[in-house]
Amino acid sequence: MTMLHWVRHGPTHAKTMVGWTDLPADLSDAAQVARLSAHLPAQARLVSSDLSRAAATADALAGPGRLRLPHDPDLREIHFGAWENRAFAEIDADEPEAIAAFWQAPGASCATGGESWDMLSARVSAAADRLAGLGGEVIVVAHFGAILTQLQRARGLPAAEIFAQKVDNLSVTRLHWTGAGWQEGCANHCP
Repeated sequence: MTMLHWVRHGPTHAKTMVGWTDLPADLSDAAQVARLSAHLPAQARLVSSDLSRAAATADALAGPGRLRLPHDPDLREIHFGAWENRAFAEIDADEPEAIAAFWQAPGASCATGGESWDMLSARVSAAADRLAGLGGEVIVVAHFGAILTQLQRARGLPAAEIFAQKVDNLSVTRLHWTGAGWQEGCANHCP
């Protein structure tokens, strides 16, 4: 059996649509990072998205028993294309129909030059399935959207319903592979 411990990276404090924009994580709360690290399995593989906020969070969680795997770009957040690093109100003023479709009927809708929810889900699911082949415990440091796609998959929900799920920074969501599919252990647990 494989257990994936999905960890959302440390906060960026951005108030914009941040997908592939490479902002750093605020990891200044050393006590919170230490609690998170202690909560995770000591003898686990550790992988992250290649974006610096996820990679730095993974580096902060690395320990002597945790084997660090190479960064995986398939674990990145959704790519917002022309909406990257822009405020919602600004996008809504320029492209109200497009942004409404993106949030209200997620799936095939995407920003100009960006990724759809379906594309993100396929990309992250392929990465999760590769990690399932490793067996054992794997800590996966990724992003809000990436984690939501896997919760959606485990719960068998439509995308519009999973958007209500909260995923806090430095929280843990556990999913395990049973051979018949992904099962949820817990979601948005903050140690």
